[in-house]
Amino acid sequence: MLYQLYQAQADLLGVARAGSAWARALSVACGGLPQARLLSAAAEWFATTAVTHERPAYGLDRVTVQNRTFAVREEAVLRTPFGTLLHFRKDMLAEQPRVLVVAPMSGHFATLLRGTVETLLPDCDVYITDWHNARDVPVEAGVFGLDEFVDHLIRFLETLGPGSHLMAVCQPTVPALIAASVMAVVRNPAQPRSMTLMAGPIDTRISPTKVNRLAKDRPIEWFERNLIGIVPARHPGAGRKVYPGFMQLTAFMMMNLDRHVAAHLTQLRNLFVENTAEAEAHRRFYEEYFAVADLPAEFYLETVQRVFQEHLLPLGRLTYRGERVDPAAIRHTALLVVEGERDDICAVGQTMAALDLCRGVPAARKQYHLQTGVGHYGVFNGRKWQQQIYPKMRQMIDETS
Repeated sequence: MLYQLYQAQADLLGVARAGSAWARALSVACGGLPQARLLSAAAEWFATTAVTHERPAYGLDRVTVQNRTFAVREEAVLRTPFGTLLHFRKDMLAEQPRVLVVAPMSGHFATLLRGTVETLLPDCDVYITDWHNARDVPVEAGVFGLDEFVDHLIRFLETLGPGSHLMAVCQPTVPALIAASVMAVVRNPAQPRSMTLMAGPIDTRISPTKVNRLAKDRPIEWFERNLIGIVPARHPGAGRKVYPGFMQLTAFMMMNLDRHVAAHLTQLRNLFVENTAEAEAHRRFYEEYFAVADLPAEFYLETVQRVFQEHLLPLGRLTYRGERVDPAAIRHTALLVVEGERDDICAVGQTMAALDLCRGVPAARKQYHLQTGVGHYGVFNGRKWQQQIYPKMRQMIDETS
C-alpha cells in the first residue's frame, strides 16, 4: 500500500506539472510584467521539483589527456538484471590502469559519481557499477542481497582481469572489502592491486551519527514492516519487494531540511530576477538529487541488520556464502582509506577501521587520509577531491600498477 499511495500522489503531481508548462507559455505571452515573471518563475520552479526514476545521463563524451582531446563512449561490458559493468572507453591507444568504481546502491543512481569519474578519466581506464532501479527488475530475476552484491563485484573484477584497481564510495566499502577478502583467500588472480575505501560504514560503533543511531533504535522487523514496499503493477518489477528510493530521498532531505528549503527559495528568486547561471546550477544539482532508484528489499534489510545493527564485519562474524569473511587474508592489495572531517553520515574513524581489519597488508602499503573541511559528498566530489584526495589515490595506483 505504501508504494501505491506514493504512485497515486506522483501521478496527480505529474498532471499539475504538465500544467506548469502552459503557465510558463502564458507568462511569456504577457510580456515582461512583474506578475508574469513571477508566474513563469513559480511554474518553472514547480516543474523542477519532480522526483524521477530514470537514470540521468553521465554526459562524459570527451576527455583531455596530455593536451589531446579524445572521445569517450559508454560501453556495457557485462549486464545482469541488477546492474551493468559500464566502461568509459576512450579512443586512445595508450594503456592506462583499469579502475572499477563501486557506486552506492542507496537510493540514487551511479551518476551521482559523475564528478568522481570525470576526475579519474584522464589518467585511468574507468569502469563503474551502474546499478539498475530495482523497480525495473522482474521478480523472476531472483533476490539481490549482500552476497549477490559481492558476487557482482567479484565477477566484474574478473571481467576486468588481473592488475585492476578497486575504488568504493560510501556504503559499498563493506561489500568491496568482503570481495577483496574472499578473492584473497582463494588467491583469485583478479584480486585488485589497490583498494580505495572512501567514507564508508566499516565499523559504525565508532562515533555513531544520526544515521547510525536511527538504524540501532528499532529492530529489523520495524524496518521491514514500515519501510519496505511492493512495486506497483505498472512497472516491470511489479510484485518485487523494495526499499523505495523516494523514502531514502525523504530521509536525506530531512537531515538537512533547512538547507534544502533555503536553496529552493533562492532558486525561486533566481528565476524571478533571471539569474540564469545560478538557476541552472541549482537545476542540475536537484535533477540528479531527485532521480531516485529503489533498492532490493533483501539488500537493504541485510545491510541494516548486518552492518549497522550487528556490526558483523568488525566483530569477525560476517559470512559470505556460508564462509567467514577474513580481511586479514588480504596481503597483496594496497589500501587507501579516506574520510571527511565534517562527514555527518559516516563519521571519522568508521572507515579507518578497515586498516586494522586488513592486518595482513604491510604497513608500508596502507595509507589513511583525513580530508579537512569537507562533509560526506566532498570526499568524492568537488575541488578538494580533485586537488587533495585524488592525487594520493593516483600515486598509489601508479606505484602498484
